Amino acid sequence: MKPADHLQIPPPRIGVLLVNLGTPEAAEPKAVKRYLGEFLSDRRVVEIPRLLWQPILRGIILQTRPKKSSEAYEQVWMEEGSPLAHYTKRQAEELAARFGAEVDIRWAMRYGEPAVGEVLTQMKADGCERILVAPLYPQYCAATTATVMDECYRALAAMRWQPALRSLPPYHDDPAYIDALKTSIGGALETLDFSPDALLLSFHGMPQRTLELGDPYHCHCRKTARLLGEAMGRDVRVAFQSRFGRAKWLEPATDAVLEAMPGEGIKRVAIAAPGFASDCLETLEELAIRGQEQFFEAGGERFAYLPCLNDSAPGIAMLETLLRRELMGWTR
Repeated sequence: MKPADHLQIPPPRIGVLLVNLGTPEAAEPKAVKRYLGEFLSDRRVVEIPRLLWQPILRGIILQTRPKKSSEAYEQVWMEEGSPLAHYTKRQAEELAARFGAEVDIRWAMRYGEPAVGEVLTQMKADGCERILVAPLYPQYCAATTATVMDECYRALAAMRWQPALRSLPPYHDDPAYIDALKTSIGGALETLDFSPDALLLSFHGMPQRTLELGDPYHCHCRKTARLLGEAMGRDVRVAFQSRFGRAKWLEPATDAVLEAMPGEGIKRVAIAAPGFASDCLETLEELAIRGQEQFFEAGGERFAYLPCLNDSAPGIAMLETLLRRELMGWTR
């Protein structure tokens, strides 16, 4: 029998923490500035010495970019708030329904709210002694997957009683992921009232230097595209979006490809973003809105943006498959 003053310990549980990149709390400049300040201060994201980078970030970028970015967010903001936060929350809810009481499934953002460290700490306080951290990045990159795990380890460093931790490996070539993409993209193509001349797969860009330093991201993206093209039985084109700054980034650039396509005789295009687990600013504004404008201005005639997996049935089934595999030995 426990003494009256014994530490109160909740029943042991198994937890899963879904983590995505992050989002401002509102589509307004102050919130965007806070978000960008945190995001662009991460040394995994911007690998420039702080003494050189911080004056540029604080003195120029955070004084000019938040207003422009907030206007972009306004175009895609939902009644539920940020699209990225909405879909990540929905993924957690759908997965929780599938796993039931056996697994405590929560979600967090690497930058912004809910914060990774706070959610992880609360999960431990609620009894999660074994936690699977699932960065929702199919293709591994130090600027995405690694920084999520960095933040988890920082949270653990402050704990006296740490939970056991596992992390979801990159799943860029996993058959479950490729099949989910095939089903989702193939289904979206069937709903179109035109036949695309090309299917363009746009992945988030990274500085070319990351490839030269040994980051596998570029190779992971290319392999995803190759496997998906083979599964669908059609040619696909690959491009990289969201260039930032003057450094050389992975090529070809999505905007340049869209602008060149009409001149190559490609007047009807469908574009998908398989590297994003959920639709967000980069897909809904940069591709679906600005990408379409660029394509039409260059002489294109038909354009379709195909949604991410989000909380679709194929997407949730794929995540369930991956999580159950990584939870083996912890769950029945």
